[in-house]
Amino acid sequence: MNYYLGIDIGTSGTKVVCFDSKGSVKATATKEYPLYTPFPGYAEQNPQDWLDAVLYGIREITAKGFEIVGVGLSGQMHGLVLLDEKDQVLRNSIIWCDNRATEEAKELECLLGSEQIKRITGNTIVPAFTLSKLRWVQQHEPEVFKRISKILLPKDYIRYMLTGVFATEYSDASGMQLLDLNQKKFSQHICSVVGIRFETLPPLIESSEISGFIKNETASFVGLTSPCFVVGGAGDQAAAAIGNGVLRKGNVSVVLGSSGVVFSPINKTDLEQNQLQVFMHAVPNTYYVMGVTNGCGLSYRWFKETLCEGQEYQALNQEAESSVVGAHGLMYLPYLNGERTPHLDSAATGTFIGIRPNTKHCDFTRAVLEGISFSLKDCFSLLPPANYQVRLSGGGAK
Repeated sequence: MNYYLGIDIGTSGTKVVCFDSKGSVKATATKEYPLYTPFPGYAEQNPQDWLDAVLYGIREITAKGFEIVGVGLSGQMHGLVLLDEKDQVLRNSIIWCDNRATEEAKELECLLGSEQIKRITGNTIVPAFTLSKLRWVQQHEPEVFKRISKILLPKDYIRYMLTGVFATEYSDASGMQLLDLNQKKFSQHICSVVGIRFETLPPLIESSEISGFIKNETASFVGLTSPCFVVGGAGDQAAAAIGNGVLRKGNVSVVLGSSGVVFSPINKTDLEQNQLQVFMHAVPNTYYVMGVTNGCGLSYRWFKETLCEGQEYQALNQEAESSVVGAHGLMYLPYLNGERTPHLDSAATGTFIGIRPNTKHCDFTRAVLEGISFSLKDCFSLLPPANYQVRLSGGGAK
């Protein structure tokens, strides 16, 4: 029997899942890696860590005897991966939750015009998007910028390493703030104004399109015995929506990962009638709106690792139940890495409010969970009023 792999390059780790032809899960493998925060507001990862985790995961699956013939990729969006002409990584990837490019975002708004950039890309200039990160490198690391031969997103770097094919697909590309949503191609105008060489951007394909095959030497290393194709794949949120059946208007996906996401498909005619960020779906000719709170699972992980030495999530969940609704007046704002929706503020910080002499550890735990929940409610409230069908997923859904 033939089997297929779904590979998700996440923020905390990479997960490889083996499916049969009916979509049943047969095996999984996960490997974690570090997040580097050298300065406040910075967030970086080493692309080699992603590749090592992917190769590890595939080997774990093939060692169990599964005959893998196809791979679908998903991954964290907006991350900037830069390669030189010898395909060497030029610097650590500046990932989605990095907010260093605040001033660069303001410069880009002046250069391109807020109305024009929204008309082209569907969104106002955001420091978290790839374009602002690229501008930061241009301004602060000009020697690196001059050596750029290829600009990639995280999952597309993995594609390139596995297959040698330089490509991306529409759902992920639409989060770079370089894609013309109406024309379905990268904007020559934006590239020209900002000084980005057009040839450094990858060709565009559909999510379901076969982009290439895993190279023979790589296949041999990870234990693949049959030719194995790799499809276009999707940005993590579009991929999660596909998996949850969130394909058309009226559906909502709420994903509780490192970030918290409220996701709803829309028609092309609805592009201008929304208060949320707009991207292309992995379903051809479909779009979606998305609200994001940066510090969802990221907040709970920070709380666990910083203030709860030795405790696991299950124990913390139980501890939260021993507090009360409202955590005895203690409130938590989950803005550890600034915020995107509805408060577009890269300088926002995480905050506890309402600490009193009777505040207990269980109140802090519950306040973190409640703060995350209300931040997601802020995102949900920006959707047009409707009777939505909501699907919940992500690690936090456990």
